[in-house]
Amino acid sequence: MKNDILYRFVLCFFVFFAWSTQAEVQGVNHVGLTVTKLNESENFFIQHAGFRLLGRDNSYPSTFLSNDEVMITLWRVSNTDSHVSFDRKNNVGLHHLAFNVDSFESLEQLHKSLKKDPLVKIEFAPELLGRGPAKHMMVYEPSGNRIEFIHRPGR
Repeated sequence: MKNDILYRFVLCFFVFFAWSTQAEVQGVNHVGLTVTKLNESENFFIQHAGFRLLGRDNSYPSTFLSNDEVMITLWRVSNTDSHVSFDRKNNVGLHHLAFNVDSFESLEQLHKSLKKDPLVKIEFAPELLGRGPAKHMMVYEPSGNRIEFIHRPGR
């Protein structure tokens, strides 16, 4: 009985200590993407996704963008001739970056706009995600990063 109480006390202490020392994640601060075409990728996020320019750092070629919900940093590769292209199936790292869109109409309008941009490759047009009701589409921005745009009704 005495050992059982001591065991429970020690167990509770360790459980409390483990929980109290864990950091609480409170959302994503920013997403950093490596790009080959810094200006073209910057324009993709500004023209098609509603981001605005926050600043640039020419010493380590980079651009900082925000839409008041998400901040994105774009970092140009050191050597555009010898970079390793994005490969979501074989390289560890980012598979895709997904952005919410406010309506199905906005998703369709975005698709129409992206179709006109010769620097954007559309993987697939807006379609149901699974059995729906959400719809999404996938594109590759000018540097080859895979971007998803999605609308989930009721969110």
